[in-house]
Amino acid sequence: MRLRAWAELLRVSALFTVPGDALAGAASAGVRPNRGTALAVGASLCLYEAGMALNDWADRDEDAVERPHRPIPSGRITPKAALTAAGALTATGLFLASRAGRPTLALSTALAATVWAYDLRLKHTAAGPAAMGAARALDVLMGATATLSTSRRTGGTPPAGSAAGRSRTTPSVVVPRDSAVSAPRGAATGDGWGSASAAGRGRTPTPLDTLASRLAGSAGWAGGPTEVYASRRAGPSAGPPGLPAWLARSGVPRGALLAAGLLGVHTLAVTTVSRREVYGGSVGAPVAALAVTGVLAGVVGRPRDPGVGAVVAGGLAAVYAGTAGRAFLHAALNPSPQLTQRAVGGGIRAMIPFQAALAARGGAPGIGLAVMGLVPLARKLAKRVSVT
Repeated sequence: MRLRAWAELLRVSALFTVPGDALAGAASAGVRPNRGTALAVGASLCLYEAGMALNDWADRDEDAVERPHRPIPSGRITPKAALTAAGALTATGLFLASRAGRPTLALSTALAATVWAYDLRLKHTAAGPAAMGAARALDVLMGATATLSTSRRTGGTPPAGSAAGRSRTTPSVVVPRDSAVSAPRGAATGDGWGSASAAGRGRTPTPLDTLASRLAGSAGWAGGPTEVYASRRAGPSAGPPGLPAWLARSGVPRGALLAAGLLGVHTLAVTTVSRREVYGGSVGAPVAALAVTGVLAGVVGRPRDPGVGAVVAGGLAAVYAGTAGRAFLHAALNPSPQLTQRAVGGGIRAMIPFQAALAARGGAPGIGLAVMGLVPLARKLAKRVSVT
């Protein structure tokens, strides 16, 4: 009974939605999973569980009225034990992240601060959903950064199918985008998405390329409108020109930014719906979440490069859309507390196929299918312990 109480407090069935963050981040950055990925996954799991324990500790008075069956109000776990667990799990997560390098530690610290701020202050404010979205995005970036940092230290190479993998023998050189037409044929740019740019293919820049160049320059980004060709050791560029200066220095791979943003948007939508799961009655939040699901599925299901990865990404995006969309649609048609709670659960479970689709979109369909292997385990455990 005590083990079950802790399983409910920590919502262990939702843990299966965490490893895919780091794996999707690594794939989107064009780097093979390595020891850094494992450290990032471990840190993510600890920080996620710390947030769960802290959440119930912070909501213990509210749960005593609305959810008296929860472990703390029911007396199965003391508030002190829950708070102690939150602190210990946070410290463990930060320690694991530190083993993957300073950039990973910095991101994990920001993630931990976001989690604690959400549980203690932001949860019941308008900033709550945005904070949760930021936390999930930081988790993706932490996995990508840890993987890339470890790959650089060990001299590892990115997957053969990625843009960085195709340019393993290309010397590291920065070339102005305006000189793209004279760039060496076959030199893939470090876009982190498994596709060569106009410069890499040696063709004349299109009007879209020129527009992107001008936008980059007008935005005041460090380095101006340039492309970075990744070296064998560096893999995809960690701080390419075209990023804000502080982000360029942080070691965050550019290729992982879009993946982090997409997963952050999905989390924001799910969290917005969850704010009404006790009382129900909201039609707008599920409808908005349904629309967001459609947009995200369309983006992640259409990679730039055709091939096996595109097929796998499209299929996984369809699974994601079905998992989240069906639950949101039911809640929109009948916004009862029960269906609203199911919508939240569906949105949480949909993170696994979404992470898998992101990995496939990043040029790693094998990793995407491996992430999908977590679905049966998550479904089986969710029958015993609710994800919400």
